Amino acid sequence: MAKAPAKKSAKAPAKSAMKARKPLKPDADGVVRLSGGNPQIAKGHGDEVVQAFIKAMPGWTRGIGADIDRVISRVMPKVAKAVKWNTPLYGFGDGTWFLAFHVYARYVKVSFFHGAEMTPLPPVASKVKHVRYLHIGEGEFDEKQFASWVKQASKLPGDKM
Repeated sequence: MAKAPAKKSAKAPAKSAMKARKPLKPDADGVVRLSGGNPQIAKGHGDEVVQAFIKAMPGWTRGIGADIDRVISRVMPKVAKAVKWNTPLYGFGDGTWFLAFHVYARYVKVSFFHGAEMTPLPPVASKVKHVRYLHIGEGEFDEKQFASWVKQASKLPGDKM
């Protein structure tokens, strides 16, 4: 009786798990923007890097970014600022952050890291337990409500990042 041939492994040779990505090209103004228009800004700490991010925000979102920054700075004059992961962060200066925002095509998304502990709740739920979101579309910035949420968020614990 003939012996059955040994089975060959079905495993294909390993290929690179990551395909090489084409580098993003700057827009006409020299700013590289990710999908949705979020500016790609070098990470850094301080007001200067956050202002550079806001300046690079496209169209009407730039005004929203400036409004967000102005209200936060008014409510919490000694707020720490940084840009990490192409996202402005606001916090306490000890490496903990209570708020961030990100640009999308139709809105600016504000993340309150402990928003589930605020009243009223920011309107958009998250899969992350304590996080709540606010989506601000063109012409939709409610400064009074936003200032109330910033005041509340600045009294809650932040997240280390």
